[in-house]
Parts: sequence; structure tokens; C-alpha cells
Amino acid sequence: MNILAIDPGTRLGWSSLFKGYVESGVHEFRLDRGDSPGIRFLRFRAWLVDMLAMTNPELVVFERPHMRGGYATDLLVGLVTRIQEECAARRIECEAIHSATLKKHATGSGRADKAAMLKSAREEWGKHITDDNEADARWILDWAIKKYAPGEKAEEKEQ
Repeated sequence: MNILAIDPGTRLGWSSLFKGYVESGVHEFRLDRGDSPGIRFLRFRAWLVDMLAMTNPELVVFERPHMRGGYATDLLVGLVTRIQEECAARRIECEAIHSATLKKHATGSGRADKAAMLKSAREEWGKHITDDNEADARWILDWAIKKYAPGEKAEEKEQ
């Protein structure tokens, strides 16, 4: 089963299971001076369309945004909306995972902080995980594999 996992944000973490191989990384959607705020969503959609084409997922899983208010909420809801739209247009199943569920899966505590999530990811995969965004994406993918493809063999893709 091919799966794409996304930790949405300005500095987005992603991880994929494609043909039995796992890859992960981060991608930034920062605004340049003079950019309209909407350009971030256009860049994200272009990135997402490329990732869907490259990974050919049957499932896309993403961390559910929290409603904190303000621009952060606007940004996350906008990104998640685009994930849902692109998945619907391609008939790809998508699911959100609550951050507390993700933290409990990764560390055993639903209240783990970013440092604990990063530490547990580095311990689990024994490789350099760039930051907490990539760590979260790896845990989202791990959760999805265990839930939807429990017998799936996943190997690290050689860089």
C-alpha cells in the first residue's frame, strides 16, 4: 500500500511509503517580501500535486489542525482543505490524526512535546531526522502503516 503522510505547516514535514520504501523530509512554504498570502496555498497545491503523482498513494494521512485562532489556524485549515480537495479529485482516501493520538503512538504520552517527538523518531529510525516536522510526518506514516497495512514491509530508501 502506498501512503503519503503530511504534517502541515509553513515548514511542512512529509513521509511516504512507496513500493515498500520509506522516504521523508521537510518543505518550506515561506512568503517572500511582497508575496500575497494566497501564494503560499498555490505553492502548496503545486507541491502536493507533484507528491501525489510521485508517490501514487492509496491513502493520505495528515495531522488535524488545532483551532488556536488567528493566522496559524487560517493557514492550517487552508492547507488541509487543499489536501482534501486534491484527494477527492483523485479518489484517494484521506484521514486526519489528532495530535494527542499521534503523540501517544510515538512516545506513550498524548502530551509529549516537540523535543520528545523528535527524540523518539531518532531512536526509532536510527537516522538523522531533520526536525520535529519530519519526525511528526514519520510518526504519522508509522501510525497509518500499523492501522491500514499492518503486514507491510517498509525499508528506508537509500539516499
